[in-house]
Amino acid sequence: MFQVPEWAFEFHGHDCPFMPIGYRMGTIAMERMGVPRCKDHEMRVFCEMGIGHPQTCMIDGIQCSTGATFGKGMLEKLNYGKIAARFWYPGKVALRITLKPDFADRMAPHEFFKYRKQGVEPSKIPPEVCRDIIDMVLEASEDEMFTVKPLPDFRYRPVKGSFNKAKCEECSEYVFERYLRLKDGKPVCIPCSDREPHENVIHLPLK
Repeated sequence: MFQVPEWAFEFHGHDCPFMPIGYRMGTIAMERMGVPRCKDHEMRVFCEMGIGHPQTCMIDGIQCSTGATFGKGMLEKLNYGKIAARFWYPGKVALRITLKPDFADRMAPHEFFKYRKQGVEPSKIPPEVCRDIIDMVLEASEDEMFTVKPLPDFRYRPVKGSFNKAKCEECSEYVFERYLRLKDGKPVCIPCSDREPHENVIHLPLK
């Protein structure tokens, strides 16, 4: 049986099947690429999840196993609404890992999802029900659960980091340079600019 550390469940906040699914995805990616859990800014993950569906719990599992966390800027959501993720590591062939539809279909009738469809939060579902579906995820083989596809043509150029920042001329809060916008010739933050995030990027002189 595959093992997920208890601290990952504690970090996630409740027992459910999709956090372990994400944890397994991240583990597979590291094994296939032959890389360790990242400590700094190595692996990038592009989750194909969206919003408004419970499978997004997968993202916490991916962060726990790979160390490619949202806070370090190593994880992005593509909002495709799919149970899949793309993994990129410098010098390695990128991978796309998806949950097989057949396995999703096997999970679907489980009592866990009957509770969820009634609006019951996972922490309120009987523990034995949660444990049963988690065991289903942990006992299945990699081949039963996942499709792993190399992405040899995948290209990614990381955004260059910068410590440059300035105060917004309207609200006086600090703003990092890529998020400064011009309004009446003055640098302002996006909320004060009345502009879209991609418009009129300005750059500060290096310090």
